[in-house]
Amino acid sequence: MIVILIGYMASGKSTLGRILAKKLDYGFLDLDDYIEEKENSTISDIFKSKGEIHFRKLETHYLKELLSSKSKLVLSLGGGTPCYSNNMDIILKANNVKSIYLKASIPTLIARLKNEKSKRPLIAHIETDDLLAEFIGKHLFERSQFYSLAHVTITTDNKPENNIIEEVVLQLF
Repeated sequence: MIVILIGYMASGKSTLGRILAKKLDYGFLDLDDYIEEKENSTISDIFKSKGEIHFRKLETHYLKELLSSKSKLVLSLGGGTPCYSNNMDIILKANNVKSIYLKASIPTLIARLKNEKSKRPLIAHIETDDLLAEFIGKHLFERSQFYSLAHVTITTDNKPENNIIEEVVLQLF
């Protein structure tokens, strides 16, 4: 089985994905890291040199490549991946794949993101918590129609990592 973690940035996809993979004895991949390795370039550089449309095509190509593997894998997607190029439909129609939406509230996301804005180009320019809340709220409104299609939704607010992992495992098996 391939377990796909989707959700907004800072929802815990990579952190929880690594823990889940270890618990299940599966491999773990972050799609952005995989793209960087395959393209021998950073996501940032791909955006700058070839543009977002090119990046989104790469994202879909590598997502399909990974979904066609039969391996036991936990795959963490970028926050925008489910929202472009029919990717969510591809995920839902894939064999032996279970998608999990890690749902975090706006206050939780602000608390996680406000001290790491410099590492997140999408929000690096946002100066106040109010503007960050507005930005996240707008994005979540646009993306929730895709995120909510996941096989399972797990709310992560105020829950220890172990509890979230247990919820995921119960939903998988």
